Amino acid sequence: MVKVIDTKLQDAKIIETDVFGDHRGFFTETYTKQKFVEAGIDFDFTQDNQSLSVEPGVLRGLHYQRAPYAQTKLLRAVTGVIYDVIVDIRKGSPTYGQWQGFILSEYNHRQLLVPKGFAHGFVTLTPNVNVAYKVDGYYNPEADGGIAFDDPDLGIDWPMPLEHLILSDKDKKHPRLKDADLNFTYGKD
Repeated sequence: MVKVIDTKLQDAKIIETDVFGDHRGFFTETYTKQKFVEAGIDFDFTQDNQSLSVEPGVLRGLHYQRAPYAQTKLLRAVTGVIYDVIVDIRKGSPTYGQWQGFILSEYNHRQLLVPKGFAHGFVTLTPNVNVAYKVDGYYNPEADGGIAFDDPDLGIDWPMPLEHLILSDKDKKHPRLKDADLNFTYGKD
């Protein structure tokens, strides 16, 4: 069974799959196209990605790819725990400029569906976090974009002090939402 849970942000979803556990551990089907389609999640995922963050406090994001290279993402924490944040950056959306955060972990087995037109990022809460995600489009460096994780207009409530976060040089330099190069319109890909 695939359970789809609405979030407060238009079109973003939490996905739960059946988890079968016993004294040995657990088993779950993280993605079965037929079951996802039956649950209303119908994307042509073309690539699987994985990242490893070795320390707590690694923040990756907030990232997006401009249209027509935008990507829908389906992601999960394979090991460890993350606080995952998405921001609706689709002009005209009823939830434009709003954010929501989610705990994704190896323990809750939850997945997050991040639609095209959302900025996405996460911070690791434990060491040795592996995040795996499917995307429905290929990476295009010319379409790469980002928003400042500490944009005061967004007011994202990260679960640890900002001075303790570990970021790439690239992620330290993203503009605020109001200054970002966006070309997403709600209702269009």
